[in-house]
Amino acid sequence: MGEIGGDQASTQRTLPVCGIFGRSEAGDPPVTRRFDLFIDNERVRAPAQEEFAAVNPFTQETWATIPQASDAQVADAIDAARAAQQRGWGRTGGLERAKLMHRLADIIEANAERMAVMETTDNGKAIRETSGQMRSAARAYRYFAGLADKLQGATIPVDARDAFDFTRREPMGVCVLITAWNSPLGLLSNKLAPALAAGNCVVIKPSEHASGTTLEFADFVREAGFPPGVVNIVTGDHRVGKALLRAGRVDRVSFTGSPQVGAQIAADAGARLIPVTLELGGKSPNIIFDDADLDRAVPGALVGIFSATGQTCIAGSRLLVQRGVHDEVVARLAERAQRIRLGDPLDPRTQMGTAANEPQFRRILASIDKAVSEGARLVCGGKPATGEGLGRGFFIEPTIFTDVHNRMELAQEEIFGPVLSVIPFDTEDEAVGIANDTRYGLASGVWTRDISRALRMIDRIHAGTVWVNTYRMAQAMAPFGGYRDSGFGRERGIEALEQYLQTKNVLIDYAAAVRDPFGD
Repeated sequence: MGEIGGDQASTQRTLPVCGIFGRSEAGDPPVTRRFDLFIDNERVRAPAQEEFAAVNPFTQETWATIPQASDAQVADAIDAARAAQQRGWGRTGGLERAKLMHRLADIIEANAERMAVMETTDNGKAIRETSGQMRSAARAYRYFAGLADKLQGATIPVDARDAFDFTRREPMGVCVLITAWNSPLGLLSNKLAPALAAGNCVVIKPSEHASGTTLEFADFVREAGFPPGVVNIVTGDHRVGKALLRAGRVDRVSFTGSPQVGAQIAADAGARLIPVTLELGGKSPNIIFDDADLDRAVPGALVGIFSATGQTCIAGSRLLVQRGVHDEVVARLAERAQRIRLGDPLDPRTQMGTAANEPQFRRILASIDKAVSEGARLVCGGKPATGEGLGRGFFIEPTIFTDVHNRMELAQEEIFGPVLSVIPFDTEDEAVGIANDTRYGLASGVWTRDISRALRMIDRIHAGTVWVNTYRMAQAMAPFGGYRDSGFGRERGIEALEQYLQTKNVLIDYAAAVRDPFGD
């Protein structure tokens, strides 16, 4: 891959691949990377007036420019995907698709640290997390590569004699994949890996708030040897998403983001009878019973909310604590939260990075102010973090509230930041009632030494994921998705592959006699 910028980008200054994106040495101008769209295996330049800045949330410096795709360029991307599908990508043997996917995984692993630096520069997530996500992304491509040559149909015994019935599993066709800004390449792997394994062609739209790594990823696709048009990437704001759906020539949409935008996408897709997969928000309950091992549960609660600065849909933002251990848990949490190391997200010692962008930073602080006005008691945090090494970054102190009841906005609405609500409960029934009393149903956690209680809670919690004595552990082979306003459809696991396949039924009549109901 050479140096950042390569032959596809215009830069004021070139850094080695291990350099820090968006930084400049003393006296030098800021380093600015210019990205292009990726259509039909070619880089495509958007009109200059339709570019926008990518801002490093730690330095507040522009580190790159991102293209705003025009409606015509969106149409070109869909046309390229459709043409590649018609040229036979969907009929390419599963073994061949698997080879390309394994090669792609190799390239991701070889560039993992460089891509982690870029993603951290783009969204402020701590490098210790983005590094792990790059390797997890590679694992996803390997997992689904292993399924690419196993798309088997079935033979079906039918009532009619002398008839043979069987099914074929075929790709959907052209799929639109829309990802969020908090984990661009990780979220993309959840969608692209099964889509490719199933034989689909795709058009990818990353969030306008974090598009850099996805556009860089295009070089990996080309290097791996995927045919032109199989993977296309267009970037920009909501206008690009609308253009993708207005085209009406796509066969599936997969979206990760807010429930509000997801509802609009579902409506637009439904008007065109396009099936959708939606991975949306959450207000996930993390439940600590008084028999739990607190030496595990307290760190688990901290990881559940403060990893990724709380900017994750599975954040355990509602901590339900049985009253017998409530005060001890709160005391331990507050002490540990105040020791979380904030700092340069590119420093491996940093444990929590910045809010991803200024609008998100402002929204989180407004939610904290609203919680105080609602009567929640602030235990720690609650304001922008300042101090040595924090520079101009969008840092927010790890924040914990108690005296929270489940009707507060704090307990009902997704904040998407490092803000924890602690809610007491007395009985198992009460815990279940509080846990299920939101419009969401994405993730949940249960901390107990009692296996019978754990199994009862698994049965009663309305959520797509239940973790027991752990939290936020994701695996490529474990299906992920939500109930209710958290969306529908599944990502990861074999269930994800089903989202990108359709079933064709075939019936062969081999009777010797002619079946003619209108004969003499």
